[in-house]
Amino acid sequence: MSAAVVALLLGGAGIAITASPAQAAEATFKVKCVPPAGGGDPVEGETTAKVTAPATAKVGDEVEVVWETVKPASNNTDLMDIPKDAVQPTGWITVGGGQAGELKVVGEKKNPPIPKKAPMVMSAMKGKLKLTKAGKVTLTPGKYDVAVTFPFGTFVTKCAPVGEVKGGATIDVTGGSGGDNGGTNNGGANNGGANNGGANNGGANNGGANNGGANNGGADNGGANGGSGGQTDFPGKAVDVKFDCGETVPGGITTPVTVNAKKNGGSYDLTVKTAKDAMKAPVPLPKGALKPSMQIKLGGADSGAVKVSGPGNPEPIAQGAGVSLSDMTGTYKPGKTGKVTLSPSDMTIEVTMVAGSAPLSVPCKAATSGVSLELDTVAQEGGSGSPSTSGGTSASGGLAETGAEDEGGIKALALVAGTVILLGGAVFTFTPWRRLRGTR
Repeated sequence: MSAAVVALLLGGAGIAITASPAQAAEATFKVKCVPPAGGGDPVEGETTAKVTAPATAKVGDEVEVVWETVKPASNNTDLMDIPKDAVQPTGWITVGGGQAGELKVVGEKKNPPIPKKAPMVMSAMKGKLKLTKAGKVTLTPGKYDVAVTFPFGTFVTKCAPVGEVKGGATIDVTGGSGGDNGGTNNGGANNGGANNGGANNGGANNGGANNGGANNGGADNGGANGGSGGQTDFPGKAVDVKFDCGETVPGGITTPVTVNAKKNGGSYDLTVKTAKDAMKAPVPLPKGALKPSMQIKLGGADSGAVKVSGPGNPEPIAQGAGVSLSDMTGTYKPGKTGKVTLSPSDMTIEVTMVAGSAPLSVPCKAATSGVSLELDTVAQEGGSGSPSTSGGTSASGGLAETGAEDEGGIKALALVAGTVILLGGAVFTFTPWRRLRGTR
């Protein structure tokens, strides 16, 4: 082919080879960021975004738009370090001027380790914009999400501008052939056809295989995850659970909980995880001091609950070190055939500060929860969920007696006293350590 023919084909295909070199413009604006449940209060801050796009282009071109975060709106929290390659940002750029709409840009899950209280680091977000009309097209940064993935789940902070956003990039779009403005791009396949009204938005991608078909309604959620197709591992999603522990823990506990399952014959081996290393231990905790158990509530086709329990902490926890609860395990043997939901429910934490002594039970009822996992089960002989029970020996949310007679009957957790143990964003506050320390 001649060079002229090659250029014509590339231009007709909408490739951005005809666009001018990229130019960048910055916008500084205030945003309000709302963390996931249990992650703290909403915060407001100022961010600076650099939007890069070609200075000029033609109708029919598809150009790349890049959003780089020059200055983050806030720092990492003081709850935990963020590991390497755990942060993935997603932004939405307002398209205005000669062409109206919204462009979604997505960044890679790529970042250095981010210590507590250190500035957030996010990768550049990129997207492709099809130019359909002549004129000046403005690109203004707007809302964005920051998803952070930990071993126990993914948590999304949503940020939105406070007030008007000024600044951003501008593309000077010149007119193309008649087909571009009145043909395939505006009135044909791109805006009124396959892209906006057809396969992409109204067809296979949003209404078909991806959102309404195989991915969301088919094999992924309703097929293989339900137990068909030979799948053996069924990962659950993290759900924020608020536990009411009565007077023992003022304010209760809120922590993400994830229920995972592994098929074992006709049964399922469950592994339940809570948040890890969410804060530092203010006092030393001996080996085996904290032993958790939880009821996993069954719903849908089956009913009852499955108890899962975990061992005590394998090593002593030094003052200032991260505090965690061990993973809890148990077995679910289905008693019914059909779709069964598994939701975290009541939890009990046994505290043993002196080896060989009777454990002190802290019962916590799940005030709020949600479905972490759904399984497509087949009834097994002798299977079914057990009746839901809550652990602990105290009544009306009070503290269980330890059996000690001195000092008027020391109550459960008085030995722990003053200790602050965090699960996710939750805090245990145990008293009266100051009084005991002064008399022993």
